[in-house]
Amino acid sequence: MPTETPIPTVEIVPYVYEPDPFLPPGVEPLGEKWIDINLSEQKLYAYEGNELIYWFWVSTGLSDTPTVTGTYYVYIKLLYDDMTGPGYYLPDVPYVMYFYNGYGIHGTYWHNNFGYPMSHGCVNMETSEAGWLYNWAFVGIPINVHY
Repeated sequence: MPTETPIPTVEIVPYVYEPDPFLPPGVEPLGEKWIDINLSEQKLYAYEGNELIYWFWVSTGLSDTPTVTGTYYVYIKLLYDDMTGPGYYLPDVPYVMYFYNGYGIHGTYWHNNFGYPMSHGCVNMETSEAGWLYNWAFVGIPINVHY
């Protein structure tokens, strides 16, 4: 006579992101909330004081259209913006935060190659991650861009 096999139970354990609480060498906190963009690593870090809250892979400027370096501040946030330049027109770019002239951080729907330079100088992010950053950041948030 066959016996009934018990159905195994599965325990679902949610993943909790725990960032490294230490700043990279030579980096000083810029305020309560601030953004650090490392062009060598192609990573964007979101900090609150000394605490790393989250990091993201990004795509920054190509060698002939580099991303500017220095300390800047977001001067405007736009839910969507049309971007144009020599050889490109990108309508409805989401979650745009401009920090220097036409340089900004924004969502990207035209590629998924984050971690490698791809842009005309802006900081490209995966769209949902750009949305998180857009909602977390504020006009005036400091941004440190460096190699």
